[in-house]
Amino acid sequence: MKRRACWSAVVLLLCAGTAHGQIPPEPDPSNARVRLGPLWLNPTVAVTDVGIDTNVFNDADEDEPKRDFTLTVSPQTDLSLRMGRTWLLGNIREDIVWYDKYESERSVNNSYRVNWLVPLTRLSFVVGGDWVFTRERPGFEIDLRSGRTERGADGAFEVRTLSRTLVGARGAVRKIEFDDVEYLGQNLRIQLNRTFTAGILTVRHELTPLTSFTADIGRQQERFEFTPFRDADSLQATIGLRFDTFAVLNGSAQFGFRAYTPLSSDLPSYAGSIAAVNLSYVALGSTRLGLQILRDVQHSFDFDQPYYLQTGVAATIGQQIYGPLDIEGRVGRQLMQYRDRAGAAVAVTDREDRVRSYGGGIGYRIGRDLRIAFNGDRRKRVSKVEGRTYDDLRYGVAVSFGR
Repeated sequence: MKRRACWSAVVLLLCAGTAHGQIPPEPDPSNARVRLGPLWLNPTVAVTDVGIDTNVFNDADEDEPKRDFTLTVSPQTDLSLRMGRTWLLGNIREDIVWYDKYESERSVNNSYRVNWLVPLTRLSFVVGGDWVFTRERPGFEIDLRSGRTERGADGAFEVRTLSRTLVGARGAVRKIEFDDVEYLGQNLRIQLNRTFTAGILTVRHELTPLTSFTADIGRQQERFEFTPFRDADSLQATIGLRFDTFAVLNGSAQFGFRAYTPLSSDLPSYAGSIAAVNLSYVALGSTRLGLQILRDVQHSFDFDQPYYLQTGVAATIGQQIYGPLDIEGRVGRQLMQYRDRAGAAVAVTDREDRVRSYGGGIGYRIGRDLRIAFNGDRRKRVSKVEGRTYDDLRYGVAVSFGR
């Protein structure tokens, strides 16, 4: 149930997880559950959200929130194929979302990813692409489960210039297309269809075999298909730390500065701090800690308030109680600070929405790969805009294999 129950951590990871185009590590043979000659497979499956959603449509209290029984089945497979000194890497994922009464909320969400990794002695590079179709909500703002297709291509290279210092570059292009649907008087296709391109120069210094210091500087462009007044360019610079998957502290943390400049004079610019943190830590083999932080510009569906600055933090703590029994707690907070279009008649000037979430669960592990858990999570959004405040509780059972 963790994937959809801990909403703060999920959305932070989706927003901050822009690692496509970075050089991935070579596959670890210990992660391959199935081997077919040179092809390695690591299949996993999770059955989550087997329980009750008390507010299916994120309705305000005065609109009488609807409740329903729901479940999600998520099979996934990582693929690794050795080709000489290079690797063909892939990932296939499918989320089958089912609601008992509200058929409009049912969906099958697909995600496919492929990379070609070439790890040479002093030079390493990767090229890849992905395709996503989903009806999951794109963030904390849009409550409608509308269809969305994303297609992307990216690549990166690194050259070892000194014994522990590497320089390189990475680039990406991504096209995002929404279904032709109306939401609160706005057409999502018209407002949010866009193409994103980025080019970034990178320096990475290996502090230890498992820890690297990174420094990036890059330029981004976003071009909207039907609303060119939203077009914007960005310059950003970040520094951070990246930790190997075998390190005690795992993940990455980046902090920096972004100058976001809309091409239209009707939109205000943003020049300030950004952050993307996704860290996990295991203490004494029985306590698991997780931290996610995001601060960056996000696009709104609203024509008059076309973007907002999102600042969010989510934390988890898990503790093994006895043998295979464990418990977990989760908490998260989000702040969305909207920017107004010049001259627009908005409901709330300099609007700020807040989202709070908290939850927990108790799990029981059977063997190395199978875990059964009962989870409960609550989320509340507070807004000065009429009808945008709501409260939602989810509770139920989750079963995962290989995760």
